[in-house]
Amino acid sequence: MKAMLVCLCGWLVLAVSATAWGEDPWVVYEGGDGPGKGKHVVLISGDEEYRSEEALPQLGKILSRTHGFKCTVLFAIDPATGEINPNNGANIPGLEALATADLMVIATRFRNLPPEQMKHIDAYLVAGKPVIGMRTATHAFNIGNKEHPYIHYSNGFGGGGDKPEWAGGFGRAILGEKWVNHHGGHKTEATRGLLVKENASHPILRGIKDGDIFGPTDVYTVNLPLPGDSKPLVLGQVTKRKSSGEPGDPFFGMKPDDEPLEGKKNDPMMPVGWTKSFQVSGGKQGQAFNTTMGSSTDLASAGVRRMLVNAAFVLTGLEVPAEGTKCDVVGEFKPTAYGFGGYTKGLKPSVHALK
Repeated sequence: MKAMLVCLCGWLVLAVSATAWGEDPWVVYEGGDGPGKGKHVVLISGDEEYRSEEALPQLGKILSRTHGFKCTVLFAIDPATGEINPNNGANIPGLEALATADLMVIATRFRNLPPEQMKHIDAYLVAGKPVIGMRTATHAFNIGNKEHPYIHYSNGFGGGGDKPEWAGGFGRAILGEKWVNHHGGHKTEATRGLLVKENASHPILRGIKDGDIFGPTDVYTVNLPLPGDSKPLVLGQVTKRKSSGEPGDPFFGMKPDDEPLEGKKNDPMMPVGWTKSFQVSGGKQGQAFNTTMGSSTDLASAGVRRMLVNAAFVLTGLEVPAEGTKCDVVGEFKPTAYGFGGYTKGLKPSVHALK
């Protein structure tokens, strides 16, 4: 009874707060004409470092305005103000939208969401619906309470009890890898994408060639080989920065034409994009695409954007054109440099609405 009252009180606080805010704590881009018409994509942001609160609205705008998908973008929200606050790890309102979603895109980091929010993600995965993971989604959750019904989503979960298939947590079980380490130098060594030759004809790679994919975020370490039927599509070549760049440069001086780093970091190269199937206990089989790239600054690269849009097409059953999907930036997009504490404060989701 006590737990029920706490849950009810929490819901009432959120409901009253939402009324006080005068607007929804998420943004919706209504679909239109295009191959994605009639399909719904839910994009879940919420990380303290890589500005998913900037990256996912831009990706949602491209999917909606250019390809016709309806897109709902969710944020980590301060319940007192209705403002986007990536440092609030315990609140992402609007996850109910997953009930009608055809695709979930997730870019969260170490979230400790309450059961009433987590249950919507769990129901989505049990239904075997497709997932795209970006950057810190390998360590999307870190549940603090051992009695939490979704403790098995936590990064590095041991897989004990009745959840052996969840060993490693959400990242390993669903996407193919949990948090391991930085492989490239953080803020000093960027990532150039090279196609895995034997898989270069995969539709997710249409319209993409070696070097088109670039990001100033470093390559993440993954344990090789990747689990199950994982199929690596893109390898991350670690590049060597020529200069530290000008003050305020969101790319930290790293550029697409930087030379590859010599030595063991590129031998072998780590996968930075792969496909994988998943199936949770009692659920249907689903398909995932994961990339360890995906900061807002990475989305300045047309190759990164095309890879993600291609993946959205593939996972929702659409044919990717031979030349790849259109992925031009929609509106103004000036990504903020990644880093802890670097988010733009005082913004509400409505700032990302399509004009």
